[in-house]
Formats: sequence, structure tokens, C-alpha cells
Amino acid sequence: MTTATNSIVTDMALAPDGHLKIDWVQAHMPVLNRIREQFEKEQPFKGLKVTISLHLEAKTAYLAKVVKAGGAEVTITGSNPLSTQDDVCAALVEDGITVFAKYNPSPEEYKELLVKSLESKPDLIIDDGGDLVSLLHSERKDLAVNVRGGAEETTTGILRLKAMEKDGKLGFPMVAVNDAYCKYLFDNRYGTGQSVWDGINRTTNLVVAGKTVVVVGYGWCGKGVAMRAKGLGANVIVTEIDAIKGVEAYMDGFAVMPMIEAAKLGDFFVTVTGNRDVIRGEHYKVMKDGAILSNAGHFDVEVNKPELEALSSSKRTVRRNIEEYQLTDGRKVYILAEGRLVNLAAGDGHPAEIMDMTFALQAMSLKYVNDSYQTLGNTVVNVPYVLDEQVARFKLESLGTSVDVLSDEQKAYLDSWDEH
Repeated sequence: MTTATNSIVTDMALAPDGHLKIDWVQAHMPVLNRIREQFEKEQPFKGLKVTISLHLEAKTAYLAKVVKAGGAEVTITGSNPLSTQDDVCAALVEDGITVFAKYNPSPEEYKELLVKSLESKPDLIIDDGGDLVSLLHSERKDLAVNVRGGAEETTTGILRLKAMEKDGKLGFPMVAVNDAYCKYLFDNRYGTGQSVWDGINRTTNLVVAGKTVVVVGYGWCGKGVAMRAKGLGANVIVTEIDAIKGVEAYMDGFAVMPMIEAAKLGDFFVTVTGNRDVIRGEHYKVMKDGAILSNAGHFDVEVNKPELEALSSSKRTVRRNIEEYQLTDGRKVYILAEGRLVNLAAGDGHPAEIMDMTFALQAMSLKYVNDSYQTLGNTVVNVPYVLDEQVARFKLESLGTSVDVLSDEQKAYLDSWDEH
């Protein structure tokens, strides 16, 4: 590991490759480029310190550069041990951003890097999964003294924030970026749908057509994964705990059944629930020989690995990011990317054009919370609709198109109740 300009990264010699990656995504992120131009003129973060914890790859790196262009002193760390790209980290250091991150740190190193990223005592934060917020409200409350607020990227993180808010423990406002339309309609559905299969396909090099894919959870991420599996020619089964979503999946053309039944049929499994142990011991006992398990939820708890190990006679790595578990009865079950986010731990994450919209929301939400933190209270805050719509309009403009505008007469008609 290399220490450079107060940063901790793996190897500064990797920086040239990192710059190429960042340049590539920048060329495909027109909305964020437009916001960067605004930030350079307005300097909304001048004199402020911002700490970011996100999956540290090229698209995240460009977001950090946009925030820096707005006048901030930026520190960044990863939000998952297997999604950090060391070449990108080195490039960011050369770009004047403080980085505390490396690929595949131990759990102890990972926590230490998170703490390091907060030692600047930031004014604003961007979090992914709630690790920064958790530290600032527990072991390192001393590092939260300047925090005005921040923005949260994921469903998992927002669940944690809302639990803290309910218990009266949340110490500053956090914007729920994941709940914005331009996040879950596009990032969660189309981004996850494509990137999950990018990760699975590049890792396994196996055909999907004709196979049975079990999608565990039919939220917006699950919808995207199921839709893309169908497009690849798979037979898709959805498992759910929500009866309404179960009916939705059925009407979308997918088989719906309990996990214990789906476990007998699946060739590929993808978990997208945000909950723990959705694939566990009882399911392993009935799986096909050769079943492949992967997770696209934030934490590596959806596929219960300890229970699989307890049922296994041996374990070995058979291909990069593929672990083979041989069960005591001779069947083999495979887990991709240690049960961590398969689209990032075994791939490059969402496409740049998708993250363009999500990170535009992050940048604008960070400005919003900085402008409004004194009146927001210590709550979980929705992204204002005007920001959500603005991102969508910028996106349409970048595509060379637009939508219609209501006339005054049409507005008056919609606002009336006694005219026809």
C-alpha cells in the first residue's frame, strides 16, 4: 500500500490507467458535465469539506471531481471491499482528492479507511449503505461536529437512516437520493438489470438462454434483473414476501413461488432484497448440482455462506470470483464474488449513462442540503421534485429531445373542478 499526499492507496503507478477510465465515463456523463459547469461558476461548496463513501470506480471518481469543482475539499473512500478499483484511486490522488481506499481490504482495514476519511471532520457527506453515518453516530461522534447533512445512495442505507430517525438518533438531515424517481426508475431498474448480468456473464462465461433464473425480490432492482434475464432467453422465477409485488411479477410474465420451491429449479439465483438469509440451509439441500448463486443487495448477508459451508465437505476457488462448495452428498454449488454485489465486485457497475443521472442527483442534493440544512431538521429528506425533474430534462436535452409544455389554458383546466 502506498501513502501519497495524505492519501492511502495501493499503488500510485496505476494512475494512468485510472485516468483513462475516468476520461471515458466523463465523455458519457453529459448531465454531470452540465452540473460541473454550474458548480465551477457558482462555487456552492467553497471552503467546505466533503467526505464521500461510494463504490469507488470511475463514475464515482468523476462525481468526486465535480464536487471538487464546486469548491470543496474532497475526501473519498470505498463502500464495499471488492468494488474499489486501485487504478482509479491513484488517479484521484493525482487530481487533488484525498483517497483512503484499496481493493479487498480486511474488515479491520476497511473500517480504518472509513474512519480516516472522516478525520477531516467534514461539513457534508455522501454515503452508500450507511457506514459513514453509523460511525458518526457511534464510535466516532467526535468527527461529526461540523456535519451539516448529506445524501444517501441506497435502499439499504435509507432503511438504516429511517430506523435512526424513528428512534430519535439521527443527528443531521440526510437526503434519500435512492427514493428519487430518476434514481429508482432508471438506476435501480435499468442500471442494476444490465450490470448484474454483465457481472454474471463475464465471471461465469456460461449461456443464460434456456436456463432457469430465480430472482429473489421484485423491487425496482429485481424488476430490472428479471427483465434482462428474460431478454437473455431465461425462464424466470420470482420469489417475494409482498403479495402485491408477487401479482405484479406474475402479470409481467414470470412464475411466482416460495423460495423453497424455486430452489429446486434454479440454475442461476440473484438476490435483491436488502434482507439477510434469503437463501439459506434449507434451500441448499434441494438445489440442483451446479447451481450458481449471486447477490445484488448492498451487504453480503443475503446468501447465507456459513450455512452453506456447514453443509459442504470442501471449498475452493475455481475461477476468479467463483467459489465452489462441494456438498457432502456430492452436489456442487457456486457463489459469485463472495456473495457481495456481483455487478460491482465482479464487474464495473452500472453503465455510465445511468450513473450520470444518479450522480447528478447526488451533486444537486448535496447542494440542496447545504443550502437548507438549518431548516430541514434531523430527518430523512426526499429529493425535491424540482431537482428530480431538472435531471430528467437535462438528460432529454443531452439526447437531443424534449417533452411538451402545458399551455395556460391546459393548466387552468387541470386546476379546475367545475368545468368540462
